[in-house]
Amino acid sequence: MSVFASLVEQLADLLTPLFHASAAAAAIVLFTALVRLLVHPLSRAAARGRRAQAELRPRIAELRRKHGKDPRRLQRAVLELHTEEKVSPLAGCLPSLLQLPAFFLLYHLFSSTSIGGESNGLLGHRLFAAPLGGRWADALADGGIAGPAGLVYLGLFAVTAAVATVNYRRARRAAGGAPAPLGAGDQVPGLAAMTRVTPLLSFFTLVSVAVVPLAAALYIVTSTAWGAAEQALLYR
Repeated sequence: MSVFASLVEQLADLLTPLFHASAAAAAIVLFTALVRLLVHPLSRAAARGRRAQAELRPRIAELRRKHGKDPRRLQRAVLELHTEEKVSPLAGCLPSLLQLPAFFLLYHLFSSTSIGGESNGLLGHRLFAAPLGGRWADALADGGIAGPAGLVYLGLFAVTAAVATVNYRRARRAAGGAPAPLGAGDQVPGLAAMTRVTPLLSFFTLVSVAVVPLAAALYIVTSTAWGAAEQALLYR
């Protein structure tokens, strides 16, 4: 973790002439963008996988008509179709999973008072009036919702809500375009439940921004905004 802390400090030093006291926050945004660039090839592959799934819908509908009265046989046929066409029904999950280590690293870094036996100097950095190691509860206790730190969080909540709304509408359209289920065995196990829950997950980011350290919240906001823009380009 000390290596990562050093990287953030070096990026902050480079960005200080432009962002001054908020240079560390800008470094986190830049780090997030670099992570998203690294997983972008996987995001493109996921987009191809989802388009391939859409192309399979008529064939899955035919399998339902053929095996609708035999759920187990239908499930096996759908799985075999995905295997034959080399299409994963969970293709879109990998880019998100690969970002988790970076998020947890930031979370731990800005939750620790010491690094390598020394005081964690990163906790002294701020985004405007809000310390990167603080949380929304700290901002509420120090000036309230309209205080200097509280206004920083209001800005983050506004951006997060806007991105979540865009993602929610896109997920609802995607779910609406999927073939309606005819029985418990008509889909890959667990996929139906995931399809129902996924649109609502967009708004869970609001809760995350409120409870994690501000540095991790910046990662979440930047990553979700990048993801929304990326999907708009990949799925246009």
